[in-house]
Amino acid sequence: MNFQKLCVLGLGYIGLPTASTFATHGLQVVGVDVNPLVVETLSEGNLHIHEPGLRTLVQAALRSGNLVIRQEPEPADAFIIAVPTPFYDDPGNLQGDKSADMSYVRAASQSIVPHLRSGSLVILESTSPPRTTADIVAPILEQSGLKAGQDFFLAYSPERVLPGQILRELVDNARVIGGITPASANAGRDLYSIFVRGEIVLTDATTAEMVKLMENTYRDVNIAIANEFARLADRFGVDVWEAIQIANRHPRVRILNPGPGVGGHCISVDPWFLVEAAPDITPLIRTARQVNDAQPHLVLELVRRALSDDLTGRQVAVLGLAYKPDVDDLRESPAIEVAHLLVQNGARVDAFEPYKTGAVLDGLNTVSSLTAALEGAEALLLLVGHSAFRSLDPQDVALLTPARIVIDTINAWPVEAWRAAGFKVYQLGVGRSL
Repeated sequence: MNFQKLCVLGLGYIGLPTASTFATHGLQVVGVDVNPLVVETLSEGNLHIHEPGLRTLVQAALRSGNLVIRQEPEPADAFIIAVPTPFYDDPGNLQGDKSADMSYVRAASQSIVPHLRSGSLVILESTSPPRTTADIVAPILEQSGLKAGQDFFLAYSPERVLPGQILRELVDNARVIGGITPASANAGRDLYSIFVRGEIVLTDATTAEMVKLMENTYRDVNIAIANEFARLADRFGVDVWEAIQIANRHPRVRILNPGPGVGGHCISVDPWFLVEAAPDITPLIRTARQVNDAQPHLVLELVRRALSDDLTGRQVAVLGLAYKPDVDDLRESPAIEVAHLLVQNGARVDAFEPYKTGAVLDGLNTVSSLTAALEGAEALLLLVGHSAFRSLDPQDVALLTPARIVIDTINAWPVEAWRAAGFKVYQLGVGRSL
């Protein structure tokens, strides 16, 4: 197929890089976002999200004239839906399960209907429960009077990129395209082959949806066993980090690292989509989610132990609020939950997130510098392995804070160096004195 104009709905961490990459490869691209602040910010050449290299890419796309920013879609040869699919707690579920909020996907699909034409291609990229493309998107688009798979092409192609490396992985990673018909999958391949250098794998839409969820659920389950190992090590008086390092010498063992929880809009969310779709046959997936969701409470208990069980009025410097190192993404971050738990239990929290210094979070005191976080602190709580935190010199830190207690939940700080600087060190998953 020959594509000249593309409409991308949703200009977040996936939609904006995708739209900009297509634009810099010669397509006329209409980037659509319903948030007027996002539209205004991008139209002025500024960014509302942080990703290495993205500012240069977006500005090049805008300068070329190939990328324009709008609040509503326009007629185009192809449409890509890249809107959020958050989850919400299901009050009717006694097990505490969570359900996918598909309202953004429904609204985006509905907004395409007036502009759909015979021969158009629509691709859903938003992570979704199995059969979303066939059972939700297709019926909405068919309100146009056109039949999916006959009059227009419809496919699902999940994003599979890592924040911090999105621009490279968008181009180089393998791309899965699932069509509701083989012709739809082929049409998707024709579109993405404009810039994708990785292998393009064709399948059906529901398999593509399943693949995306399987990838992140696999990670979630493996992180859950690491977190349970940390709990066991704490109980048995073992250093879990040492134990993992030794166990991983086995040629067929690769245990992941434990931590304060699992966040982001993929690993912490996607498994719930499978549980929602088939609750009767997913006990392992559900349990893994519950284990990882409980980790912030384990961190709370570790802080209690470090501060002799009394958090009332105790000042804690929380280092890091993003869901992973060296990104500004706060979505579903366990670090934020830990900070809230500390506040709820009487602690005074000064939280510093170097990639989001202007963040305003309800119920949390966020500060704009490391110095401000350290000043007056009784304990330092490391929750995110940002490079700037990992490289801290404990001798320098000792000059900036009265605190002499550090709590490391990610095994980022060398214990002996911090002890030599006068700090008492507590680590997640270490059940013996340091």
